Amino acid sequence: MYRYGDETRDRDEQIDYMAELVDEYDLVYVEDPLDEDDYEGFAELTDRVGDRTLICGDDLFVTNVERLSHGIDAGAGNSILIKPNQIGTLSDTVDAVEQAVRNGYEPVISHRSGETEDTTIAHLAVAMDAPYIKTGAVGGERTAKLNELIRIEQNA
Repeated sequence: MYRYGDETRDRDEQIDYMAELVDEYDLVYVEDPLDEDDYEGFAELTDRVGDRTLICGDDLFVTNVERLSHGIDAGAGNSILIKPNQIGTLSDTVDAVEQAVRNGYEPVISHRSGETEDTTIAHLAVAMDAPYIKTGAVGGERTAKLNELIRIEQNA
């Protein structure tokens, strides 16, 4: 069940709700719209709206190639949130990005909550040729990453 205040939705109602939001607001990105183990639900939503929006798995995939493989087989999502400090090693991060790209999934490079002003994530996004980086609303440690992307572009 999905709870919104006093209202609850079952999985089918949640999929309908998310599809309605995509349609109504022309959303281009939806992250973790369903339970972290609901590959089938992710696949249903992806079938409905995946041609016009990224259905991104964060908790679904956790930057893990085994979970990503399961999702690919199920047709769950079309994008993966990549958090290097979630999976633990740079080589595992690269493996996840490469597997995603090989299978038509868009990688979104991201830091985790409580991140520092270290700008490595900006360099990783550029090095991996990731089409997206998620740093959050502008401010504090997030601005450092955005400024680093600008510096990289200026020196390219």
